[in-house]
Amino acid sequence: MSTGAITGYIDVAQIALYVFWIFFAGLIYYLHRENKREGYPLESDRTNARVKVQGWPSVPEPKTFRMANGDSVMAPSGKTSKQSLAAVPTGAWPGAPLRPTGDPMQDLGVGPGAYADRADVADVTFEGETKIVPLRAAPGYGVAGEDADPRGLPVVGSDGRVGGTVRELWVDRSEALFRYLEVSVPHAAKGPQVLVPINFARITDRQVVVQSVLGSQLAGVPRTRHPDQVTLLEEEKIGAYFGAGTLYATADRQEPLF
Repeated sequence: MSTGAITGYIDVAQIALYVFWIFFAGLIYYLHRENKREGYPLESDRTNARVKVQGWPSVPEPKTFRMANGDSVMAPSGKTSKQSLAAVPTGAWPGAPLRPTGDPMQDLGVGPGAYADRADVADVTFEGETKIVPLRAAPGYGVAGEDADPRGLPVVGSDGRVGGTVRELWVDRSEALFRYLEVSVPHAAKGPQVLVPINFARITDRQVVVQSVLGSQLAGVPRTRHPDQVTLLEEEKIGAYFGAGTLYATADRQEPLF
């Protein structure tokens, strides 16, 4: 075969391999860029009029997504969070830890109390029904006979003090499992009922223990607007409150273990 003949050096299998490599590299680039439709550009200590923290590849062009309920959402939207961060850096260098300036159990957004600005509407099932509801609004659901029914049990915090009583269970109708305990809190200015995420509670035959907060701090849980519904944003804030308690419920939790 004469010099320069391509088929003398490259066969079909090798061409297919090269094509696959190019395709796979392009796929990685595409997925990595699509992954930046939310959360980018990043807000950091270096963010200003000239510095746009987005990495490589850059943020993709806005795209409109049609939701199942008929709404449309554009991403990236260019919107920034309206949350006011009640904290200041502990140092002058970029990435310095934040120190709360107020009550981190109420000024959510700091550390484990951070939350996302999700839609302030209730999640729905595939059939269009409200997804997470109390058992009183969900006929056909109940507590399994072999499990302990926490309704009527006292709820105690990490200090061993009673902060309320379990009134009801909230079920996820899509997953057929319990998401929240509805707890009656006496003498609470914000309202008598609060929701406690089931994953923050330890249920026994005699009581329900919530280690992330003190008994008295149950009264500070963010409330829901509707007695039988919880919105996505309200879920974020409720989870953030108990998350904040894991670090800020007591002063000693912010200190080193050893």
